[in-house]
Amino acid sequence: MEPDGAKKRPLLSNSIESKTLMETENADCNDNLAENDEDKYEVEVLGEQTIAGPSRNRKHPKIQSPQKNRDYSKVGRRFNPDWTEQFMVIESIKDDIRKPLCVICHKQFSQMKVYHVRRHYNSFHKESIENNFPLGSQARKTELSRLIEECLKTLKEDEDNEKDGIISILTTPDLNAMRNYEDDDIGESDDYEFPLSNGVNCNPTGELTVQNLEEEKTKSSGPTGGKGATSNKDEGKYFELPGAVNGEVVVRFPPEASGYLHIGHAKAALLNAHYQRMYNGKLVFRFDDTNPEKEKESFEKIIEGDVDLLEIKPDICSCTSDHFDLMLTKAEEMIRNGRAYVDDTPPEQMKMEREQKIESKNRANSVEKNLELWKEMVAGSTIGQTYCLRAKIDMQSDNGCLRDPTIYRCKPQEHPKTGFRYKVYPTYDFACPIVDSIEGVTHSLRTSEYMDRDVQYYWFCDAMQIRKPLIASYSRLNLMNTVLSKRKLTFFVQEGIVDGWDDPRMPTVRGILRRGLTVEGLKQFIASQGSSKSVVVMEWDKIWSFNRKVIDPIAPRYSAVETADSVTVIISDTISSNQSLTVPMHPKNPQLGQRSIPIGNQIVIDQTDAQLIQPNTSVTFINWGNLKITNIQKEGDKVVNIDAKLDLDNKDFKKTLKVTWLEKQSSTIPAMLIYYDHIIKKPVLGKDDDFKDYMNRDSKFVVRALVDSSLDQLKKGQIIQIQRKGFFICDEPYDAASTIDFTGKPKPIYLISIPDGSTDLNIFPKVVQEWRKANAYVEESKTKTSSTSAKVTSVAPKSKPTADTSKLSNQIAQLTSQLSTLKLQYKQTTNKEWSPEQGTSPSNVAPSTDALVSDLDAQIRKQGDLIRKMKSDKAAQSEVKPEVDKLLALKAEFKKTANVDWKPDFKPPSASVDAVPNATTSTSNDGSKLDAQIKEQGDLVRKLKADKADKSSIDSAVQQLLSLKSQFKATTGIDWKPESVAKQPAPAKKAPAPSKQPKEAKANKHQPQPSGDSGNKLVKKQTRLGMETKKSDNYSEWYTEVITKAEMIEYYDVSGCYILRPWSYAIWEQIQKFFDAKIKSIGVVNCYFPMFISKSALETEKTHIADFAPEVAWVTKSGQSELAEPIAIRPTSETVMYPSYAKWVQSHRDLPIQLNQWCNVVRWEFKQPTPFLRTREFLWQEGHSAFATKEETLKEVFQILDYYAQIYEYLLAIPVVKGRKTEKEKFAGGDMTTTCEAYVDVNGRGIQGGTSHYLGQNFSKMFDLSFEDPDKLGEKRYAYQTSWGLSTRTIGAVIMIHGDDKGLVLPPRVAALQVVIVPCGITANTVEAEKKELVDLCHQLASTLKQAEIRVRVDDSEQHSPGWKFNHWELKGVPIRVEIGPKDLSKNEFVTVRRDSGAKESHKITESANVIKSLLESIQQSMFERAKQIRDDRMIETDSWETFLQKLDCKFIILSPFCGEPECEDQIKKDSQKDDSIDASGGPLMGAKSLCIPLEQPKPIADGTKCIHPNCSRTAKFYTLFGRSY
Repeated sequence: MEPDGAKKRPLLSNSIESKTLMETENADCNDNLAENDEDKYEVEVLGEQTIAGPSRNRKHPKIQSPQKNRDYSKVGRRFNPDWTEQFMVIESIKDDIRKPLCVICHKQFSQMKVYHVRRHYNSFHKESIENNFPLGSQARKTELSRLIEECLKTLKEDEDNEKDGIISILTTPDLNAMRNYEDDDIGESDDYEFPLSNGVNCNPTGELTVQNLEEEKTKSSGPTGGKGATSNKDEGKYFELPGAVNGEVVVRFPPEASGYLHIGHAKAALLNAHYQRMYNGKLVFRFDDTNPEKEKESFEKIIEGDVDLLEIKPDICSCTSDHFDLMLTKAEEMIRNGRAYVDDTPPEQMKMEREQKIESKNRANSVEKNLELWKEMVAGSTIGQTYCLRAKIDMQSDNGCLRDPTIYRCKPQEHPKTGFRYKVYPTYDFACPIVDSIEGVTHSLRTSEYMDRDVQYYWFCDAMQIRKPLIASYSRLNLMNTVLSKRKLTFFVQEGIVDGWDDPRMPTVRGILRRGLTVEGLKQFIASQGSSKSVVVMEWDKIWSFNRKVIDPIAPRYSAVETADSVTVIISDTISSNQSLTVPMHPKNPQLGQRSIPIGNQIVIDQTDAQLIQPNTSVTFINWGNLKITNIQKEGDKVVNIDAKLDLDNKDFKKTLKVTWLEKQSSTIPAMLIYYDHIIKKPVLGKDDDFKDYMNRDSKFVVRALVDSSLDQLKKGQIIQIQRKGFFICDEPYDAASTIDFTGKPKPIYLISIPDGSTDLNIFPKVVQEWRKANAYVEESKTKTSSTSAKVTSVAPKSKPTADTSKLSNQIAQLTSQLSTLKLQYKQTTNKEWSPEQGTSPSNVAPSTDALVSDLDAQIRKQGDLIRKMKSDKAAQSEVKPEVDKLLALKAEFKKTANVDWKPDFKPPSASVDAVPNATTSTSNDGSKLDAQIKEQGDLVRKLKADKADKSSIDSAVQQLLSLKSQFKATTGIDWKPESVAKQPAPAKKAPAPSKQPKEAKANKHQPQPSGDSGNKLVKKQTRLGMETKKSDNYSEWYTEVITKAEMIEYYDVSGCYILRPWSYAIWEQIQKFFDAKIKSIGVVNCYFPMFISKSALETEKTHIADFAPEVAWVTKSGQSELAEPIAIRPTSETVMYPSYAKWVQSHRDLPIQLNQWCNVVRWEFKQPTPFLRTREFLWQEGHSAFATKEETLKEVFQILDYYAQIYEYLLAIPVVKGRKTEKEKFAGGDMTTTCEAYVDVNGRGIQGGTSHYLGQNFSKMFDLSFEDPDKLGEKRYAYQTSWGLSTRTIGAVIMIHGDDKGLVLPPRVAALQVVIVPCGITANTVEAEKKELVDLCHQLASTLKQAEIRVRVDDSEQHSPGWKFNHWELKGVPIRVEIGPKDLSKNEFVTVRRDSGAKESHKITESANVIKSLLESIQQSMFERAKQIRDDRMIETDSWETFLQKLDCKFIILSPFCGEPECEDQIKKDSQKDDSIDASGGPLMGAKSLCIPLEQPKPIADGTKCIHPNCSRTAKFYTLFGRSY
């Protein structure tokens, strides 16, 4: 079942699988410019690691969630504008999905999550950025602006990435740009192709792309094949191909023969081969040879060999050039039909025109002229070579791929197959649909970067009237520390950085296989990716982890000892010659057989092991037994020899040191252990980075060693494991007959170390560890004029030591070198020599932005007036839209400059003391004098009050104090505060520090702090007790502030999980108490079922659990041991409860079953977590009932709904609308979902309160919850079921709906404290007896109220003043505050202050219980009526679409006639979204969704009433409540 407010998702038919992080990564064939270090963590949920710390240090079970396959464009997560300056990211859109983009390294993140953005920034950029550009500084803003501009430039100029991936920037309208991928790996380079995109989904036929599939199924890629084959444990999800028919599917793999296949191509090939087997279909292996410049026949042979290595068996082999004649014919037909024209626009101009939607001057040429010029092109004439052929599609399209793309180029070059027969060659975009169609391809699998071109693909099919293959998209593969561009890989080979295309460091198929990656390991890794479209970046460790699963069970074990500094162990016992031990080749695989290990009186071990051995201890020599160490001989720090004796009878191996060893005399052969590192040191190459600057020229390390002599028979390509050193593959076998350099020594065996996915360096020899650490990449700081100058300034003094001491010589040399480097950088940047005054020159100080902000404000207002005038004059939409765009651009520029959103009430900066540090001396002096007078007068007022002076004297002194404060404001321009004088240039007396305040909540640690240099100023120590953010100004900040300061929530170190503090949990307890009594009155009883669910049990409900599938968390480890089967953590309890129901029910007499449990559930949400509203673990109650008849089942459904409504209206004082969900929004597993919906006025959104589901017989049939029909003997009947749930989201609703600018406002019926009593008027002059009498009275009053069952507390703490206590309890939302002072004591009275209205009243103490009870009821009722009035004022009934949109934007919820169809509901939501407006999260305002169909309809639907959406022709069925929602 779902919790209140759960978001619906498309059903997944088989998505409940345990997936490791490696299985959620995605792939293709491009340079990799991203980072990912998530594999180091134990908790893995859809690619997000939430428990910090390396996995090897964790003691708890490993929890993970299955692979997600989600459309992020529908998730609703928003970009936070604050991320731009804080983490140097902007918002971009790719494949119609909004994602953050790092402007430093240009990594595009897979999810809109602050966790990913922050971790990337902290890991890769924080140190260099923070040191030079502190947060909040003008320098940071300037640097950010520069980086954004460079980011846009590189996105436009990128030549090495895939041709169809397009990124549009959304953060600032004036920075919209495109990313043009020209892939030299897959298709040809198109000199005239410059695709653009505004992020629009360009799919013309919704059913033709993977995005629109409603179901995705996991399929086997095993040899059995066949549709519906069983899923592999480590296999990812594979979507079903739309319209696929078993036995008729044809897919294709079309590489370009311009180089070796690399791992990205391998994914494409294996994925197509998977569908070939899955549907018993055919695979076309086609060489895309449309570009004669790159095509080479030698590469074709190599690629064919690589395909064989991958064990792929194509059914058809072809070349695109086989169909050149047909393509020429089709091109000419398009010219004759007016669908293509010949153009000689220069490439750069064409690019500009396409960006600006400007038509070419040749677009209107006649057909005759185009045919004439086409003939020139076909002939390859001089004039023909200046032309290209372009498709005439739509130059005004938002999709740049449709702006007349190039389809033919004139290149009179020799083609490897056709020679000089052709002078023109088609582009990939034109050739692909033609060849796919005529070769019978039914499904064209393309990477998700091509999705903008899908519409172009189908346009060509329509234009040429050819059969349309269906397109399915999948993700490309990105790897860290790797480039996949063939140009760059060729450079490595030609420059000798590597030893060839098959070098183990190369990402080519042959390179990675030579390094020890097995074909099966590669296939399993690719299979684990499935066909997901989510583009992510991964480390190589993930691939090697899969490989380890393949080789670990079959790799025989051997031993090796490093030659350098090896240590001889001399055993004193007698050991006969030729004695040996027989041990298994593999401890867990007896089928590998056994091997013989020689032993003798002298054995050798590694120096690193010898260093750990202590005298008089037993050491375990692996495969032999314990030896007692008697003596250790050392020379310096190194061990030379060790004396030992046999201790084989000692079988205690638990606490002993374990070492590997070899018999010294004749049991070894020489070996070279070869270790490789990444060729590219930097994990993520920035767009401005030259890959040559980050080449690792020390990426190979060789360790000489001795290995078991039995390895002399090891053959090339065989894999072994050397104990405690890892896996190795034989690259060159041992050859005793050959010699090296005529030395007569036998040629050693060459063993290449195979990575196993571990990040632990301890498995490597010490020298290798040191080499790897030395090679580790350390990010260099980016230099800029100001930052370089600052560095030079800071370094220069250090390089002038005052004493010549040898101890400082190294430091001096290092600093001097650093100084020289920085001076050189400064000169290169500024074209002038550095001098000490450069760094502090006034000219370097950034000018104030006040003038610019004021100018932008004026421009915005002027532009707004223009738009309003145009609208009032009813100007055409085409005229208004450009002006609106201009207004949005001005607002964006305003925000960029002023760091705040523009609002109508914005006031230009004034010359205040704060803003103008150069205020006149006279003003400063006047302010100081007034400040002293104010303080003196304040002391007088306090003294008068303490002495209990008469009221007239006090009032007179107060009026004089207020007058002085007014003068101070008039003089200085700011309100007087205790620290105000600190803002004046003249020194002043420091204000007294306030009393100690409570520890700040975690959420407030980023509160704004006083800026500027406080060295010469007095800075107020802010208590931050009260609320600092207004609810109406910044709702999200207000919410965070109120839940922490009111002590409702404590943040936790697991993202999305929160600590419910007693103040909030008390609300849940009141709800629990009320609801528990209600459900028990109708026969429901409480129980508890386990929170762990087996995988098989969860999969029983795979169709209905699909809504939660991406959010299921899995336990996969116990300690360090893998569980035999992953165990799910309860997302909902149907699958664990209903099998028991089925056991318990045998007869109708066993019914009904009515059970409820109060428990927690875990759903690993991927939206931005929000306490109470959207969390990964939350508390709820879930009820599950089974009845014999439908009537009694429906009765309970509506009974529970009534109880939920009472919780909201009676307990929480929140009005709700009871209704049922639409077909689109109902619980996927039920026949009907009823709900109660509340309204949050601050943002005009609905919030789902609780849901009660009628499940019908869906689950009972699934779990065989049946009984014998009492009316028809021998026949079986299925039970009818309900499920219902309410969660701690209720607490969030209370906070949002009732809270105000002062904090919480709690309804009395759920408040932890209903009354707080505060003694007042106690001063230093109050005598002890009077004080005691006052406090005693407070406690007596509390006792009286407690007897009346009123929750009350006396706050008589002495460390805080009454004012502090008033603020504190007001913020916490206590309904009534009681004040008792000396005067009240004398009158036997007390004062009440209402939290909801602030009203004060005095009452007799003798009437306290009745007064307080009455007052609490009045507050409860007033809060409900106020909330209801607000809701009713914001709920409107209309059948006008125009009114619907207008009121929606005014934060209304709307009752409108509705047809009830899901597709119409989708259209309503889409068409009511406001892309030109943003909500509090920084994203566009979401569209309206159906909240419920009210049970009480406002009025009957009149005959002929149409649905609210203007494009819907259906008749309305009922009034539906629409609105934006949570």
